[in-house]
Amino acid sequence: MKRSLATESLQEIFAPLRRAHEAFAAQYPGPRGDRQPVHTVYGGAHLFRADTAARMGEKALHALDVYAPDFIAFAKAIELPGFHQLGGSPDSAALAKSIQANPEAARKEHRFAWFAFTLYRRVREKLGREPVEDFRIDFEDGFGNRPDEEEDRFAESTAGELAAGMQAGSLPPFIGLRIKPFNEELRNRSIQTLDIFLTALAGITGGKLPPNFFITLPKVTIPQESAALAAVCTRLESALGLRPGLLRVELMIETPQSIFDPRGQVNLLPLAAAAQGRCVGAHFGTYDYTAGLGITAAHQCMTHLACDFAREAMQVAYAGTGIWLSDGATNILPVPVHHGAKDAAPLTEKQIAENHHAVHQAWKLHFQHIQHSLVNGFYQGWDLHPAQLVTRYAAVYSFFLESLDAASERLRNFIAKAAQATLVGEVFDDAATGQGLLNYFLRAINCGAISAEEAQALTGLTQEEFRGAWFVKILDGRK
Repeated sequence: MKRSLATESLQEIFAPLRRAHEAFAAQYPGPRGDRQPVHTVYGGAHLFRADTAARMGEKALHALDVYAPDFIAFAKAIELPGFHQLGGSPDSAALAKSIQANPEAARKEHRFAWFAFTLYRRVREKLGREPVEDFRIDFEDGFGNRPDEEEDRFAESTAGELAAGMQAGSLPPFIGLRIKPFNEELRNRSIQTLDIFLTALAGITGGKLPPNFFITLPKVTIPQESAALAAVCTRLESALGLRPGLLRVELMIETPQSIFDPRGQVNLLPLAAAAQGRCVGAHFGTYDYTAGLGITAAHQCMTHLACDFAREAMQVAYAGTGIWLSDGATNILPVPVHHGAKDAAPLTEKQIAENHHAVHQAWKLHFQHIQHSLVNGFYQGWDLHPAQLVTRYAAVYSFFLESLDAASERLRNFIAKAAQATLVGEVFDDAATGQGLLNYFLRAINCGAISAEEAQALTGLTQEEFRGAWFVKILDGRK
């Protein structure tokens, strides 16, 4: 066909465009593809021990045994969607036995009972196998402001506990510490704690850190704070003989100024960029953020519209950067209101009932908050108490299991037609959705909602294809 412009004549136009595209791709590389924890548990540094994760799992299972000893009791406690289908007081043991004997038949004929039983069983299994996915040794709010010599002592002793956990293999898959803010009042104290901790840890382990080790910087307001932490990390790596870039950081978005800077411009990307490539996560702080807006304590909650706005700003700013997003915490804890003492009279039936009610209400609220986060694309959040682990996994597993059949059908059809747009039911899928469906299964497998074998059977993908984590590569490999 006849053309008016020669291809060679356009190179001077395309050269700067190509450079701009390369710079854009470097800033927005897309999802990282590796495992993201479903939560971060924060615990005061003075309480941390090498076996903290295992002990939290034991306490979580104890809470289940006391307040929801079977899957029917648990479904009713958290008001699992559809729990009314269980009717009055069915025999949970007999129903569980029937489901175990023929799970496929139960899945078709008694869908909700199968769902509640499967959810409960997998939560218990997770609490026994890997109760904590991510833990942050907290030198900020969970530790408080103490005399310097006391914080120095705990900075060194917790490093010893972390080293012992590395040796024993008792640490969660992700771990790190939260230091104090880098404001003028606390910056020197924060750096001193980080220095003592890492120096002691490197001295014990010969310069080794646990895998997936993160440093969390709270209450960030200006990019210079991120830059200062990055510079401190560079000097610590040099002084301790650590690989350059090994120390990675998370930023806590919990002030109004972290959303908008003094000029009224969005501050989120500059905060992360100032960390010089070290920023791997951004965690939302519900209560500091809402307090900073003047919202009263009675109305500070995870589902406040002000929090939805901040989280949406985080999503838009960090989309495609590979930075993990985490939601905040539910601060109403699932704890009993009455406590029996060894020398005191046993609790009355009324007190026992009030304890169950308090725990169930807190579980239900936590479950609802996590579901709200998941629906809005936040797949990680904070937990503050062992009993919250119960509803963390219940909410996450429920989110994935309830969509499992539909997602499986869509992905199977999409793969079968090898990247051609398909219509399954009322949902139209394109290539971007194919990656989204694959990400759904990867997250479900990583957190334990489903097994790799189940995903393979449901979708027809091999484990190697799942491990590749990229939809386009799967299609290329099947052409």
